[in-house]
Amino acid sequence: MSSSSSPSLKPQASPATWLGVMGGGQLGRMFVHAAQAMGYKVMVLEPAADCPAGHAADRLLCADYTNPTALQDMAQQCVAVTTEFENVPAQSLASLADQVVVAPSARCVSVAQDRLVEKKFFLDCASASGVQPAPYHAIHTQADIDALPDDLFPGILKTVRMGYDGKGQVRVTNREAVRTALNELQGVACVLEKMLPLAYEISVLTARGADGQAVVYPIAENVHRDGILFTTTVPAPSVSAECVKQAQHAALTIIRQLDYVGVLCIEFFVLKDGSLVVNEMAPRPHNSGHYTMDACITSQFAQQVRAMTNLPLGDVRQHSPAVMLNILGDVWFAGDSDQAIEPAWEKILALPGANLHLYGKDEPRRARKMGHITFVAPTLEQAQAHVKTACDLLGIAS
Repeated sequence: MSSSSSPSLKPQASPATWLGVMGGGQLGRMFVHAAQAMGYKVMVLEPAADCPAGHAADRLLCADYTNPTALQDMAQQCVAVTTEFENVPAQSLASLADQVVVAPSARCVSVAQDRLVEKKFFLDCASASGVQPAPYHAIHTQADIDALPDDLFPGILKTVRMGYDGKGQVRVTNREAVRTALNELQGVACVLEKMLPLAYEISVLTARGADGQAVVYPIAENVHRDGILFTTTVPAPSVSAECVKQAQHAALTIIRQLDYVGVLCIEFFVLKDGSLVVNEMAPRPHNSGHYTMDACITSQFAQQVRAMTNLPLGDVRQHSPAVMLNILGDVWFAGDSDQAIEPAWEKILALPGANLHLYGKDEPRRARKMGHITFVAPTLEQAQAHVKTACDLLGIAS
């Protein structure tokens, strides 16, 4: 099916226009809500019957992502399909693309699924984007460990495929540490990245339509704890005007050279000398973009709907300073107790500018993303103060 503009992609009431999403997590849930608000019905394909997106979807296909019957069902009912996480098999997206619009494409998703392919792509873009990835070396065999350049240490060993929120990553200081870590990772293909003098991390949310139109959101500054995003602050308080310009230019260059359609989040490192390094990209809406739901004219999820259906891209202006706080399952537990107690959300919602988003996961677990709170305020300082109060109320070290 052609991705050119088509009336069949527009929302209509009768018969309803259906969109499909591969994946049943919280990103899929928020996509469903945004699509439904714009008049679409949404089908979710997800192996787990009890999933956040499935609770909200108009129809849940409970099947594996490679199930041919489920894929055919989705292709027959939906006019366009997207994915809510990058580890959906690219081949499934490719097979759907024979019959419906798929955005982002299987090729784009496959680049983000493989760290080595992704880094090579970033290097290929570097002359136009102005940014490069950190120095790295591929590790497939023990001989690759012997061949590691000395100046890559200390480094971070990462699995080439899979891995998120700090999983599949090990800090190493020498070759023996690499051998040990590789054994612990069961010998899967890895990449060793040089650790650089990091000042902070930023992410750039951008979107592109099939017509080549592209937009870029304000720069977000991120803080991680134990490999999991803790807070996102926008506008980014530490970023210079020159760095903003460079990062947004790089993001627009990358999304154009990838020939990408949809929302793309690109993470960058800002080093202590002020220089910029591209880290990785996520071919979907992103945790660091959740602030757009409450602080921007067009949320990242509404933008994904627009991009995949060939509608005009939405206004990315930020109307209020914002800080997004991730809520993990830890806040349900006091100390070492294993008894879950629902947090006092009424106290959180009494704070000015508090916007609570819970993901419909009924089993809180430590380190599990259960929701987020975005604080919007007339000034960034006020939003930051309200986040600190919320952390105190929830027992989170701020």
